[in-house]
Amino acid sequence: MVSEGTALIKAGLEIHQQLETAKLFCSCPTDLSEDFSGSVIRRLRVSRSEMGEVDEAARLQTAKNESFEYQITPNSCLVELDEEPPHEPNMDAVRTGLEMALLLHSSPMDEIHFMRKIVVDGSNTAGFQRTALISLGGYVEVEGRRIGIQSICCEEDACRKIERRGDTVVYRLDRLGVPLLEIATDPDIDSPELLKAAARKIGMLLRATGRVKRGIGTIREDLNISIPGGARVEIKGVQELDMLPEIARNEAERQKRLVEAAARLSASPHSAGGGWKDITPLFSSTHSPVIAKAVRGGSIIGGTVLKGYSGLLAHGGRSVIGTEIAQRLRAVGIHGILHSDELPGYGIGEEEKRAIAVALGAGKGDAFVLCAAPEGRMEMAMQIISSRAEEAVKGVPEETRDAREDGGTAYSRPLPGRARMYPETDVVPIRVDSRLLEEIGRNLPEPFELQASRIVEGFGIHSQQAVQIAEEGYGQLFLETAGRHGNAAVLARLLLNNLPEAERASGRSFQGLDFIDGVMEKLAAGAFAKEAVPSLLACMIEGKGLDECIASLGIAGVDRDSAAAVISRIVSEHMDIVAERREGSVSPLMGLAMKELRGKLDGREISQMLTAEVKRRLASP
Repeated sequence: MVSEGTALIKAGLEIHQQLETAKLFCSCPTDLSEDFSGSVIRRLRVSRSEMGEVDEAARLQTAKNESFEYQITPNSCLVELDEEPPHEPNMDAVRTGLEMALLLHSSPMDEIHFMRKIVVDGSNTAGFQRTALISLGGYVEVEGRRIGIQSICCEEDACRKIERRGDTVVYRLDRLGVPLLEIATDPDIDSPELLKAAARKIGMLLRATGRVKRGIGTIREDLNISIPGGARVEIKGVQELDMLPEIARNEAERQKRLVEAAARLSASPHSAGGGWKDITPLFSSTHSPVIAKAVRGGSIIGGTVLKGYSGLLAHGGRSVIGTEIAQRLRAVGIHGILHSDELPGYGIGEEEKRAIAVALGAGKGDAFVLCAAPEGRMEMAMQIISSRAEEAVKGVPEETRDAREDGGTAYSRPLPGRARMYPETDVVPIRVDSRLLEEIGRNLPEPFELQASRIVEGFGIHSQQAVQIAEEGYGQLFLETAGRHGNAAVLARLLLNNLPEAERASGRSFQGLDFIDGVMEKLAAGAFAKEAVPSLLACMIEGKGLDECIASLGIAGVDRDSAAAVISRIVSEHMDIVAERREGSVSPLMGLAMKELRGKLDGREISQMLTAEVKRRLASP
């Protein structure tokens, strides 16, 4: 490990990539849908594994006592509703997993068996997720380093979370069952930058298969990280590659602060198990809007003392154990806490703070925590506060955390264990023989370097662009499409610039890239000019067809005679400019010509025709 910022890190990655196939256990398509025809409401409870054990993470999730509403979409069926057994696994998805195994020097299993993984947060209607081990071992080369591959799995994606209504979580079934490849690395990564580079390289290999989805939400990274003296923490749901280094640094710093807090606690007397008191009457005339609102809403105010914890709930303006306690409470739906390290504040003055300390029996060097919750939930809340404070003596607890957009993380649940896995009895194992592996091996994608070289040599594309095309997984698409229809420079710009710009502007993603061949074919036939490509993509991403967009945008190509008539009219209407500026009049007149002909005729051709017309008029008596 090497030093990075304020702490050493040891990290591994789990990359989850959606595949562009039908769903994993039925033939339904995998496009997301904003339409739904109805919904069903269910509740889930945890079950024991085949060994008779109960997974702790699943048990705590069940304690939230939530119900789940599932919106039925056009691309969902009885399989997604768990009203029909799964069909045979999608072999395109399985083959893609085996292809990635060969690309990553991983050893495929002789037989692929699906397992059930208990999931009771409502994200799967069955209460479990089906997942299969494809291969073990292997490596990926990144910046002169070999990062070990732990495993490659194929699994089904979860429902799409839409909203929460009180204790009911609303999910949509469109994403449930979309095939995912999960690629897990060994904990060989020792810097935030290497973390990003490894994720990028694996993502490039996934795109090279030509069978992965694109756009926001189609690939996400989970991060396992620890520091010396810390513990393994799993951070889930990173969707932007550029966020990985920042999240790694922030997690390393969080663990460092917890290790330092544990060292201080271990060196002095402390206790977190002193019970709690209902001190609601103390706030009968409080000036704290937070507490007053909670009491008006029917909550009571409970308080507990953490002996020897003063200055450890928050220190130097940085959140430490106080934030950890608050996040544990939020995970079970309790949001209101205050602690002594952040007081005076929130409308509580120094005098009121002293009164609280006296009422709770907090002495010098002690901290206290206040919690607002319904009376029936206060005992549980205080147990969580005491438990998390006691954990702080050991340092960093092993747990699962969710990535936040600001680069921080929030507690989600304990690390899941083996108790959540048990065999899937409804899916027949898949035999992986040498003939299947040989067939897949013969059709592996070309190395990026070779694809880029072919693009440069065959089509005159700049080497930097060619490398980017190959690394984005567009290499084979580019070679085939440019080979059929030409206009290589336009195609390069479409893939690298126009496509992502259309997706960013609309907030949507194209479902597949088959439409590109049609765009380039019509461009080659003169149906429109290359300047129309951005407008076409902006139209087509809304779900309209190519011909419909050409018609609605009014960009159908024109012949040279029609274009010449437009240009002649424009020059005639602005002869005063021609007379005054002579050849220099081409520039202002070009703007007028493009206004009428943009997207209908190539801009260079318009310029040439306009220049010729101006010269002809100047040469006339």
